[in-house]
Amino acid sequence: MIGYYVHHQGKGHLHRARNVARHARTPVTGLSSLPRPADWPGDWVDLPSDTGPGAALADPTAGGRLHWAPRHHRGLRTRMGAVAEWITRTSPVLFVSDVSVEVAALARLCGVPVVCAAMRGDRTDPAHVLGYDLADTLLAPWPASVPEPGWPQRWYDKTVHTGAFSRYDGRARPTGAGTGREVLMLLGAGGTELDEADLRKAAEATPDWNWTIVGGCGGWADDPWPLMCRADVIVTHAGQNAVAECAAARTPAVIVPQSRPHGEQHATARALAAAGLAIVCGHWPEPHEWPTLLAEARSNDGERWASWAPGDGAERAATLLDSLCSAQPGEEARCASR
Repeated sequence: MIGYYVHHQGKGHLHRARNVARHARTPVTGLSSLPRPADWPGDWVDLPSDTGPGAALADPTAGGRLHWAPRHHRGLRTRMGAVAEWITRTSPVLFVSDVSVEVAALARLCGVPVVCAAMRGDRTDPAHVLGYDLADTLLAPWPASVPEPGWPQRWYDKTVHTGAFSRYDGRARPTGAGTGREVLMLLGAGGTELDEADLRKAAEATPDWNWTIVGGCGGWADDPWPLMCRADVIVTHAGQNAVAECAAARTPAVIVPQSRPHGEQHATARALAAAGLAIVCGHWPEPHEWPTLLAEARSNDGERWASWAPGDGAERAATLLDSLCSAQPGEEARCASR
């Protein structure tokens, strides 16, 4: 049995978990305060929320050593108790944290080997150091050809790079094409710094392009795949999931990283720029910059994305988890890095 903790912020953690779980041979139980997905292949533990009333209590970071452990918070207490009870009852062979340092630490304190989903950006704060150090394996959903710089060697030594993966890997592209000047603005569910005026000015500055907005002020789309494939250019942020979906569609992109804790999106954007995979802007462009940016992006070969997301990343992640479950005590299981 594998326990798989799914963080509730945004949609990316859940999409990633679903992709891995459906390929795993070992039964996978999801643990999250998100609703169970209809296609989840195993059990699901509904966790109480650790936010809401009473969350703004003293010392939520335990003196800077953790990310979220407010004193005397009932939601946190019952949430962690539910995880501990599940571990005690089921005796999992492995626990995946995507992503919570506190839950990873709890599982390891219960004697369960832990895999932590790695993230880009500055992870040298005490809480991340604790989580990455105690993990048996770090699962990096990006290619080994563009490693995250500045990590201590001990983290590189236990990292498995799978390449990026998304819910669209292996899905056929729909037939038909756009006008040759189709822009898809893809906003995520984890919040955005943009407003309608920013998007309107960009569209007004490029009257010969047709803009479609998904997310934010454009409304949510459960399945934007047809729009992503029809687009000539996708404009989006640098969240791991958004970039992985652009890569799966093999559609050229303009990437504008958003501010996130630990500089995660800016770190991803730097990796994409270094690999020459997308047009990267450090901030939202001025209106007059958009015609050139869209023309430059459209001239890129979308097949370049194959080096970032080869298409089998989720299968590779599942194979890793299965091999870790089957390894005997003291043995080390690894699958080849991407």
